[in-house]
Amino acid sequence: MSENKQKSTLIKDAIILFAITIIAAFALGAVYEITKDPIAEAEAKAKTEAAKSVFTEMKETAEAPQGEVEKAQILIDQKNNKEFDTITIDEILQALDENGNKIGDIITVTSKKGYGGQITIIMGVSDDETLKGIEFLSISETPGLGMKAKDDDPDKQGDFKDQFKNVQPGSYKLTKRNINMSGTTEIDAISSATITTSAVTNMLNAGLIVAASID
Repeated sequence: MSENKQKSTLIKDAIILFAITIIAAFALGAVYEITKDPIAEAEAKAKTEAAKSVFTEMKETAEAPQGEVEKAQILIDQKNNKEFDTITIDEILQALDENGNKIGDIITVTSKKGYGGQITIIMGVSDDETLKGIEFLSISETPGLGMKAKDDDPDKQGDFKDQFKNVQPGSYKLTKRNINMSGTTEIDAISSATITTSAVTNMLNAGLIVAASID
């Protein structure tokens, strides 16, 4: 094959590859545009349902005052608690009753210290700082172990979440594996999933600190 023919072939191949790349990029962009709204709607619906499940008396939510989330994160960071190192406060909503009066807060908290990675929970806290309940928005854990935290089947330890329904204020600590307890509220750790339970414990404590600081 002559040198000119080789160059011509390389140029042709390069043009074909470039065209394929452009077409693929447009195709991906089109798919994104088609799916982004349904995905956003599904996520919003899931979050609304989760909020209602953690604060059953709530009728609707309202945005927290501007800067509330940033203030909450600063508050947690200033605690200099190593258990809060990978915890972020993602969102704060006001829980309102049927008359539009504020009765508590809905707080979304994330930890990167789950056994399988990131865990995000949503928690409801009334104005008297009572924990109304929690729900998992995302959890990547070992099937049969950490995932039991999310399971709603009582036979699969789904009652883990029931520990956090209408609980009076307190600092949460685990009760298994001889972990020190210094607070007023104890959590039963999931068998073989202490890391997951510990992450949830720390998120709850961070969220309760934030709730107590909100007017």
